[in-house]
Amino acid sequence: MSELAAFSATVHGRVQGVNFRYFVERNAGALGLTGYVKNLPGGRELEVRAEGEKEKLEELLKQLNVGPPRAVVERVDVRWSAYSGNFSRFGVKF
Repeated sequence: MSELAAFSATVHGRVQGVNFRYFVERNAGALGLTGYVKNLPGGRELEVRAEGEKEKLEELLKQLNVGPPRAVVERVDVRWSAYSGNFSRFGVKF
């Protein structure tokens, strides 16, 4: 079985108003990950909390560094942690 892990990431740049949350939700769901994505105050950051197989999490991180077509990702700050199992699916938080 693959190693389970989790991360919290903050994506900085032009990431709000460009469908980034739905991009993350779609890609994380396709990878079988659980967690959430939400906009942060200020208009230039998103928070992503994801859990699942470490290989799949690493793939999601690659996607976060690119984003959807109209996004401009300046950087992604990530903090790895232990898998908690607290989420049943991946969704958008408002």
